[in-house]
Amino acid sequence: MTVAAYDAHADWYEEFVTDTSADYMSRVRRQLAELLGDGPGRCLDLCCGTGAHAAELRRLGWDPVGVDLSGGQLRHARARLPVARADAAVLPVADASVPAVACVLAHTDVPDYPAVIAEAARVLVPGGHFVHVGVHPCFIGSFADRSDPERIVVDGGYAERERSFRAWSVHGVRARVGAWHVPLADLLNAVTDAGLTLTRTTESGSGPIPDLFALRAARPA
Repeated sequence: MTVAAYDAHADWYEEFVTDTSADYMSRVRRQLAELLGDGPGRCLDLCCGTGAHAAELRRLGWDPVGVDLSGGQLRHARARLPVARADAAVLPVADASVPAVACVLAHTDVPDYPAVIAEAARVLVPGGHFVHVGVHPCFIGSFADRSDPERIVVDGGYAERERSFRAWSVHGVRARVGAWHVPLADLLNAVTDAGLTLTRTTESGSGPIPDLFALRAARPA
């Protein structure tokens, strides 16, 4: 089973997502809203963490249910949405049972994100949608020096897929819990390998170089 790396940092992360990085999280939620669209219906919030995006999902008309492995994170999330403690790569959810699945800022937190996407595809009803919003695989990672926001320096580590604690900033999530890198091609291939149809991708950032990459995919009807 995947290790719950956030347990020791849950209280710090709660403050980080609600206060320290509030502007960044607002941009993340705009991407989520743009790609997911309006409900109604149940939306599975994969790797929900502290439940930071539950209010946005409800605003869109969805009925969110969260899944996360970290008991520490779920301690905060329970006040925001119904939750289950489980590995996102082995979901306790029936086949073809939910119309929407969202995974936000979590693909670097699991060692096998393709397995998570495959599970998302399994639980989606025909015609249902999977939405991924995450850090941009090409410009965020241990291989990317972002100390100058106008000029990101990418080294040869882009091809590495191992977990790394190396980060250009010592104050963020990556330096505390580490991250697995998922190159862009691996991410897109995981979607199609799961039998989903890619319907849209977006890139966005606060500056000239995007720091977010998002996609929407559908389970064929």
